[in-house]
Amino acid sequence: MQHSFCSTLTLTVAGFVIAVAPLTAQRDFSNVQVEATHVAGGVYMLTGSGGNIGLSVGDDGPFIVDDQFAGLTDKILAAIATVTEGSVRFVLNTHWHGDHTGGNENLGKAGAMIVAHENVRKRLNPAEFQEEMERSQQAPPDALPVVTFTDVVSFYWNGEKIKAFHVEHAHTDGDAIIHFANANVFHMGDTFFNGSFPFIDVASGGNINGLIHAADQVLGMTNSDTQIIPGHGPLGKPADLRNYRDMLITLRDRIRTMVNDGMSIDQIVAADPTSNLPGTWRGNAERTIRAAAQNLGAR
Repeated sequence: MQHSFCSTLTLTVAGFVIAVAPLTAQRDFSNVQVEATHVAGGVYMLTGSGGNIGLSVGDDGPFIVDDQFAGLTDKILAAIATVTEGSVRFVLNTHWHGDHTGGNENLGKAGAMIVAHENVRKRLNPAEFQEEMERSQQAPPDALPVVTFTDVVSFYWNGEKIKAFHVEHAHTDGDAIIHFANANVFHMGDTFFNGSFPFIDVASGGNINGLIHAADQVLGMTNSDTQIIPGHGPLGKPADLRNYRDMLITLRDRIRTMVNDGMSIDQIVAADPTSNLPGTWRGNAERTIRAAAQNLGAR
């Protein structure tokens, strides 16, 4: 198995772990190209720097899922303008991390309605969560979701039924998976890193068992024509998600055996439970191992 360490992903993950706004202010996005790729029906995927963006177009106006970094808002709007007219009407956040919510303030000030799971608002607003949290980023008021949900919310927009449903303790404690029902497209946010080891944000309630459960939920709703937008990585199909789920199960089971044998987190890392996994997986294997081992009770 190949362990490669993508510098872009590493920078993004660093943005998760510390306050994102000060970091993004220092980054140079001048060479980033934001591109729109048609997925199915009226749904597109926008790539640039940070989490992949979902875009629904139609008579009602642009509806986006996530918005990358604040410094990319103009490029994101320009990419949207290549496929549709009008201002962004809704921003639906899949979770709270800054490479998915960094453009909230710009778009909120421009009139977009921001929607997310209730824990996203709490994570972005430490005043509401300060006693329960170990850390957070401080978001300005215009960046906060103005509509929150706890379980499921549906939008009937652009001729689509756009359903967002919460999956518990997966990448974070506020993850939403988005289903564009008519187009047969899912946006999974960071519950799916296509081709990469995931970032499990333990401090924000992330858990490897929740990631596996999220993958199982989506797989149970797919068919051979389904397209899946991951939080990071290329556009996927159910086979890609199945491979990812199977990798997570194998990794979890290996780590659980080591935990039951009394091994510490450092010892588990040294034993490298990712060795000989089927397929080639990019990203930071050690970070994933440490998080999963902590989930499973290692110290």
